[in-house]
Amino acid sequence: MRHHLIGLAALALAPALAAAHAPDASALPHAWRWNLEPWLLLLLAAALAGYAIGLRRLWGNAGTGRGVSVQQAVAFGIGWLSLVAALVSPLDTLGSHLFSAHMLQHELLMVVSAPLLVLGRPLATWTWALSPTQRRSIGRLFQRKGWAGFWTTMTDPLVAWALHALALWAWHIPALFDAALENEGWHILQHFSFLGTALFFWWAMLGHDPRGRYGPGHSAAYLFTTMMHTSALGALLTLAPTPWYAPYVPLTGALGFDPVEDQQLGGLVMWVPAGLAYVIAALVVFGKMLTRARA
Repeated sequence: MRHHLIGLAALALAPALAAAHAPDASALPHAWRWNLEPWLLLLLAAALAGYAIGLRRLWGNAGTGRGVSVQQAVAFGIGWLSLVAALVSPLDTLGSHLFSAHMLQHELLMVVSAPLLVLGRPLATWTWALSPTQRRSIGRLFQRKGWAGFWTTMTDPLVAWALHALALWAWHIPALFDAALENEGWHILQHFSFLGTALFFWWAMLGHDPRGRYGPGHSAAYLFTTMMHTSALGALLTLAPTPWYAPYVPLTGALGFDPVEDQQLGGLVMWVPAGLAYVIAALVVFGKMLTRARA
Protein backbone atom coordinates (compact mmCIF):
# COMPACT_ATOMS: atom_id res chain seq x y z
CA MET A 1 0.00 0.00 0.00
CA ARG A 2 2.81 2.38 0.87
CA HIS A 3 4.57 1.83 -2.46
CA HIS A 4 1.26 2.33 -4.26
CA LEU A 5 0.85 5.72 -2.55
CA ILE A 6 4.39 6.73 -3.48
CA GLY A 7 3.75 5.79 -7.10
CA LEU A 8 0.59 7.84 -7.26
CA ALA A 9 2.33 10.83 -5.72
CA ALA A 10 5.20 10.57 -8.17
CA LEU A 11 2.78 10.68 -11.10
CA ALA A 12 0.52 13.39 -9.82
CA LEU A 13 2.76 15.38 -7.46
CA ALA A 14 -0.42 16.69 -5.90
CA PRO A 15 -0.78 17.50 -2.21
CA ALA A 16 -3.53 14.92 -1.76
CA LEU A 17 -2.08 13.23 1.31
CA ALA A 18 -4.05 10.72 3.34
CA ALA A 19 -5.73 12.40 6.30
CA ALA A 20 -4.63 11.27 9.73
CA HIS A 21 -7.61 12.94 11.42
CA ALA A 22 -9.96 15.85 10.95
CA PRO A 23 -8.00 19.08 10.40
CA ASP A 24 -7.84 21.68 13.14
CA ALA A 25 -9.87 24.57 11.75
CA SER A 26 -7.95 27.09 13.84
CA ALA A 27 -4.68 26.11 12.12
CA LEU A 28 -5.93 26.61 8.57
CA PRO A 29 -6.08 30.46 8.40
CA HIS A 30 -2.58 30.80 9.88
CA ALA A 31 -1.16 28.24 7.45
CA TRP A 32 -2.35 30.25 4.43
CA ARG A 33 -1.11 33.66 5.59
CA TRP A 34 1.03 35.79 3.24
CA ASN A 35 4.53 36.73 4.39
CA LEU A 36 4.54 40.53 4.32
CA GLU A 37 7.76 41.23 6.22
CA PRO A 38 8.70 44.85 5.32
CA TRP A 39 12.43 44.13 4.91
CA LEU A 40 11.70 41.29 2.48
CA LEU A 41 9.24 43.31 0.41
CA LEU A 42 11.73 46.21 0.32
CA LEU A 43 14.55 43.99 -0.94
CA LEU A 44 12.36 42.43 -3.63
CA ALA A 45 11.05 45.84 -4.72
CA ALA A 46 14.58 47.30 -4.83
CA ALA A 47 15.84 44.38 -6.93
CA LEU A 48 13.03 44.75 -9.46
CA ALA A 49 13.18 48.56 -9.59
CA GLY A 50 16.96 48.55 -10.02
CA TYR A 51 16.71 46.04 -12.84
CA ALA A 52 13.92 47.95 -14.59
CA ILE A 53 15.76 51.29 -14.33
CA GLY A 54 19.03 49.76 -15.46
CA LEU A 55 17.40 47.96 -18.38
CA ARG A 56 15.68 51.13 -19.54
CA ARG A 57 18.93 53.10 -19.47
CA LEU A 58 20.92 50.32 -21.14
CA TRP A 59 18.43 49.88 -23.95
CA GLY A 60 18.05 53.64 -24.24
CA ASN A 61 21.78 53.93 -24.96
CA ALA A 62 22.46 50.72 -26.90
CA GLY A 63 19.05 49.83 -28.35
CA THR A 64 16.41 47.34 -27.28
CA GLY A 65 17.84 43.88 -26.86
CA ARG A 66 21.47 45.05 -26.84
CA GLY A 67 23.66 44.11 -23.87
CA VAL A 68 20.76 42.25 -22.27
CA SER A 69 18.41 40.45 -24.64
CA VAL A 70 14.65 40.49 -24.35
CA GLN A 71 14.75 36.79 -23.49
CA GLN A 72 17.21 37.46 -20.66
CA ALA A 73 15.02 40.24 -19.30
CA VAL A 74 12.00 37.92 -19.38
CA ALA A 75 14.04 35.25 -17.57
CA PHE A 76 14.84 37.73 -14.80
CA GLY A 77 11.19 38.74 -14.52
CA ILE A 78 10.03 35.13 -14.20
CA GLY A 79 12.81 34.43 -11.72
CA TRP A 80 11.75 37.44 -9.63
CA LEU A 81 8.13 36.29 -9.66
CA SER A 82 9.23 32.84 -8.52
CA LEU A 83 11.03 34.50 -5.59
CA VAL A 84 7.77 36.19 -4.65
CA ALA A 85 5.95 32.87 -4.93
CA ALA A 86 8.53 31.16 -2.72
CA LEU A 87 9.05 33.84 -0.07
CA VAL A 88 5.95 36.05 0.02
CA SER A 89 3.01 33.89 -1.01
CA PRO A 90 1.25 31.58 1.48
CA LEU A 91 3.68 28.86 0.39
CA ASP A 92 6.18 30.37 2.86
CA THR A 93 3.81 30.08 5.82
CA LEU A 94 2.44 26.73 4.69
CA GLY A 95 6.02 25.47 4.64
CA SER A 96 6.13 25.85 8.42
CA HIS A 97 3.25 23.35 8.67
CA LEU A 98 3.94 20.91 5.81
CA PHE A 99 7.34 19.51 4.88
CA SER A 100 6.22 19.02 1.28
CA ALA A 101 5.38 22.73 0.99
CA HIS A 102 8.73 23.64 2.57
CA MET A 103 10.53 21.41 0.08
CA LEU A 104 8.65 22.96 -2.84
CA GLN A 105 9.69 26.38 -1.56
CA HIS A 106 13.35 25.37 -1.39
CA GLU A 107 13.33 23.86 -4.87
CA LEU A 108 11.72 26.99 -6.28
CA LEU A 109 14.61 29.00 -4.86
CA MET A 110 17.35 26.63 -6.07
CA VAL A 111 16.20 25.30 -9.45
CA VAL A 112 13.81 28.03 -10.68
CA SER A 113 14.65 31.41 -9.17
CA ALA A 114 18.45 31.07 -9.11
CA PRO A 115 19.06 29.97 -12.74
CA LEU A 116 16.51 32.40 -14.17
CA LEU A 117 17.94 35.32 -12.23
CA VAL A 118 21.46 34.42 -13.40
CA LEU A 119 20.28 34.20 -17.01
CA GLY A 120 18.87 37.72 -16.66
CA ARG A 121 22.38 39.20 -16.16
CA PRO A 122 21.33 41.18 -13.08
CA LEU A 123 24.74 42.54 -12.05
CA ALA A 124 25.36 44.25 -15.37
CA THR A 125 21.80 45.56 -15.50
CA TRP A 126 21.74 46.86 -11.93
CA THR A 127 24.99 48.70 -12.65
CA TRP A 128 23.22 50.72 -15.32
CA ALA A 129 20.73 51.90 -12.70
CA LEU A 130 23.59 53.85 -11.08
CA SER A 131 25.04 57.17 -12.16
CA PRO A 132 28.31 57.13 -14.18
CA THR A 133 30.24 58.22 -11.09
CA GLN A 134 28.68 55.45 -9.01
CA ARG A 135 29.42 52.89 -11.74
CA ARG A 136 33.08 53.87 -11.75
CA SER A 137 33.23 53.60 -7.96
CA ILE A 138 31.62 50.17 -8.03
CA GLY A 139 34.00 49.10 -10.79
CA ARG A 140 37.03 50.13 -8.73
CA LEU A 141 35.63 48.27 -5.72
CA PHE A 142 35.18 45.06 -7.67
CA GLN A 143 38.70 45.34 -9.04
CA ARG A 144 40.26 45.38 -5.59
CA LYS A 145 42.33 42.32 -4.82
CA GLY A 146 40.26 41.14 -1.86
CA TRP A 147 36.90 41.34 -3.58
CA ALA A 148 38.20 40.04 -6.89
CA GLY A 149 39.77 37.04 -5.15
CA PHE A 150 36.59 36.29 -3.22
CA TRP A 151 34.43 36.52 -6.33
CA THR A 152 36.78 34.36 -8.40
CA THR A 153 36.83 31.71 -5.69
CA MET A 154 33.08 31.66 -5.11
CA THR A 155 32.29 31.42 -8.82
CA ASP A 156 34.83 28.68 -9.48
CA PRO A 157 32.67 25.74 -10.68
CA LEU A 158 34.18 23.21 -8.28
CA VAL A 159 33.87 25.54 -5.28
CA ALA A 160 30.32 26.56 -6.23
CA TRP A 161 29.34 22.91 -6.72
CA ALA A 162 30.80 21.89 -3.35
CA LEU A 163 29.23 24.77 -1.41
CA HIS A 164 25.83 24.14 -2.94
CA ALA A 165 26.02 20.43 -2.09
CA LEU A 166 27.21 21.20 1.45
CA ALA A 167 24.36 23.63 2.07
CA LEU A 168 21.78 21.18 0.75
CA TRP A 169 22.91 18.19 2.81
CA ALA A 170 23.83 20.09 5.97
CA TRP A 171 20.48 21.86 6.29
CA HIS A 172 18.63 18.55 5.96
CA ILE A 173 20.36 17.16 9.03
CA PRO A 174 17.40 16.90 11.46
CA ALA A 175 19.03 19.05 14.17
CA LEU A 176 19.68 21.94 11.77
CA PHE A 177 16.38 21.63 9.94
CA ASP A 178 14.49 21.59 13.24
CA ALA A 179 16.42 24.67 14.38
CA ALA A 180 15.32 26.50 11.22
CA LEU A 181 11.71 25.55 11.91
CA GLU A 182 11.83 26.81 15.47
CA ASN A 183 13.95 29.96 15.07
CA GLU A 184 13.26 32.66 12.47
CA GLY A 185 16.90 33.74 12.34
CA TRP A 186 18.03 30.23 11.47
CA HIS A 187 15.18 29.99 8.97
CA ILE A 188 16.36 33.13 7.17
CA LEU A 189 19.93 31.81 7.19
CA GLN A 190 18.73 28.52 5.70
CA HIS A 191 16.97 30.27 2.82
CA PHE A 192 19.93 32.62 2.33
CA SER A 193 22.26 29.60 2.14
CA PHE A 194 20.09 27.78 -0.38
CA LEU A 195 19.55 30.78 -2.65
CA GLY A 196 23.07 32.20 -2.28
CA THR A 197 24.92 28.97 -3.04
CA ALA A 198 22.48 28.22 -5.86
CA LEU A 199 23.18 31.61 -7.45
CA PHE A 200 26.93 30.98 -7.39
CA PHE A 201 26.37 27.43 -8.66
CA TRP A 202 24.24 28.47 -11.63
CA TRP A 203 26.51 31.44 -12.33
CA ALA A 204 29.40 28.99 -12.76
CA MET A 205 27.39 26.35 -14.61
CA LEU A 206 25.85 28.72 -17.16
CA GLY A 207 29.14 29.91 -18.59
CA HIS A 208 30.22 32.78 -16.34
CA ASP A 209 33.46 31.17 -15.10
CA PRO A 210 35.81 34.17 -14.80
CA ARG A 211 38.95 32.07 -15.17
CA GLY A 212 37.87 30.38 -18.35
CA ARG A 213 39.46 27.13 -17.21
CA TYR A 214 36.32 25.01 -17.42
CA GLY A 215 34.41 24.11 -20.55
CA PRO A 216 30.80 22.97 -21.08
CA GLY A 217 31.85 19.37 -20.42
CA HIS A 218 32.82 20.25 -16.86
CA SER A 219 29.58 22.14 -16.30
CA ALA A 220 27.53 19.19 -17.57
CA ALA A 221 29.42 16.85 -15.24
CA TYR A 222 28.76 19.09 -12.24
CA LEU A 223 25.08 19.32 -13.17
CA PHE A 224 24.73 15.54 -13.51
CA THR A 225 26.47 14.91 -10.19
CA THR A 226 24.27 17.51 -8.51
CA MET A 227 21.24 15.69 -9.90
CA MET A 228 22.61 12.43 -8.49
CA HIS A 229 23.24 13.62 -4.95
CA THR A 230 20.02 15.66 -4.70
CA SER A 231 18.05 12.69 -6.01
CA ALA A 232 19.76 10.48 -3.43
CA LEU A 233 18.65 12.81 -0.64
CA GLY A 234 15.15 12.94 -2.10
CA ALA A 235 15.04 9.14 -2.22
CA LEU A 236 16.15 8.88 1.42
CA LEU A 237 13.36 11.24 2.46
CA THR A 238 10.79 9.42 0.33
CA LEU A 239 11.64 5.94 1.55
CA ALA A 240 12.16 6.78 5.22
CA PRO A 241 9.65 4.82 7.35
CA THR A 242 9.41 7.54 10.01
CA PRO A 243 9.40 11.36 9.98
CA TRP A 244 12.85 12.97 10.20
CA TYR A 245 11.73 16.31 11.57
CA ALA A 246 9.87 16.18 14.89
CA PRO A 247 8.39 19.72 14.84
CA TYR A 248 6.35 18.83 11.74
CA VAL A 249 4.52 15.91 13.35
CA PRO A 250 1.93 17.91 15.36
CA LEU A 251 1.75 20.73 12.80
CA THR A 252 1.13 18.41 9.86
CA GLY A 253 -1.40 16.47 11.88
CA ALA A 254 -3.24 19.67 12.75
CA LEU A 255 -3.88 20.20 9.04
CA GLY A 256 -5.18 16.64 8.71
CA PHE A 257 -2.20 15.11 6.89
CA ASP A 258 -0.05 12.14 7.75
CA PRO A 259 3.53 13.26 8.59
CA VAL A 260 5.18 10.27 6.90
CA GLU A 261 3.28 10.71 3.64
CA ASP A 262 3.90 14.46 3.76
CA GLN A 263 7.63 13.73 4.00
CA GLN A 264 7.37 11.22 1.16
CA LEU A 265 5.79 13.82 -1.09
CA GLY A 266 8.47 16.36 -0.12
CA GLY A 267 11.17 13.84 -0.95
CA LEU A 268 9.55 13.19 -4.32
CA VAL A 269 9.63 16.91 -5.10
CA MET A 270 13.41 16.84 -4.66
CA TRP A 271 13.83 13.46 -6.31
CA VAL A 272 11.80 13.87 -9.50
CA PRO A 273 11.11 17.43 -10.78
CA ALA A 274 14.13 19.06 -9.12
CA GLY A 275 16.44 16.29 -10.30
CA LEU A 276 14.99 16.60 -13.79
CA ALA A 277 15.81 20.33 -13.84
CA TYR A 278 19.53 19.57 -13.46
CA VAL A 279 19.35 16.95 -16.23
CA ILE A 280 17.66 19.40 -18.60
CA ALA A 281 20.27 22.05 -17.82
CA ALA A 282 23.07 19.54 -18.47
CA LEU A 283 21.54 18.56 -21.80
CA VAL A 284 21.26 22.23 -22.79
CA VAL A 285 24.95 22.73 -21.95
CA PHE A 286 25.84 19.63 -23.98
CA GLY A 287 23.76 20.91 -26.89
CA LYS A 288 25.59 24.23 -26.89
CA MET A 289 28.92 22.41 -26.75
CA LEU A 290 28.02 20.30 -29.81
CA THR A 291 26.78 23.37 -31.67
CA ARG A 292 30.08 25.18 -31.07
CA ALA A 293 32.04 22.10 -32.12
CA ARG A 294 30.22 21.94 -35.45
CA ALA A 295 30.61 25.68 -36.13
